[in-house]
Amino acid sequence: MLAIKHSKSVVNKATNSASRCVSNRINKITLKVVFVGDQAVGKTSLRNRYLKRVYESKYKITIGAEFSVKRFLKTSLIVTMQIWDLAGQQQFKPVRTLYYSGTMGAVVVYDVSRRETFERIPEWVEEIIHHNDDRPVPLLIIANKIDLREYELGVIDCVSREEGEMLAKRLKEMFRERGHPMPVQFCEASAKLGLGVDEAIDQFLKSLVINA
Repeated sequence: MLAIKHSKSVVNKATNSASRCVSNRINKITLKVVFVGDQAVGKTSLRNRYLKRVYESKYKITIGAEFSVKRFLKTSLIVTMQIWDLAGQQQFKPVRTLYYSGTMGAVVVYDVSRRETFERIPEWVEEIIHHNDDRPVPLLIIANKIDLREYELGVIDCVSREEGEMLAKRLKEMFRERGHPMPVQFCEASAKLGLGVDEAIDQFLKSLVINA
């Protein structure tokens, strides 16, 4: 059986939808966010950089899914973000599908030095929608490992910022054409150097709270 690693102990089962309650005049909301993308694009590194402010240079494969929680206060609202980091390998696809239901937002990651990971972003988006009751969700597209652009200059055909921005626009247009307009944000980042990570993810999560 595939194990799920937890960064914090969780007593209750992960919620399948946003929920609100009032306790002592303080509103509470729980949102589910998934991190997806091909193997070794840096999903776990981005999550660890955001949650733990650390970066591990040694690659560790994600088996099935890893679960983390981030809580923060927004005015009179206590927000609990359930963050599911899903394995990118093809053999884990049957396992991944179990975790999409109830997703309220998705962080989709590619490696700028591996063009094939960029070209498969639309497949990841379709997988999320298909296994989330055919319901699209707000997206944050992260172009990770931008620190490799200069290192690989002239050696590898790295994905440009303009290409990433165009992809985000196409996905946004696709949602609108299907009758389900959704925000699609884009950013470039380096989990290794800590560039662009906090600002982009913070802005994305806060936008989910506003639209919940």
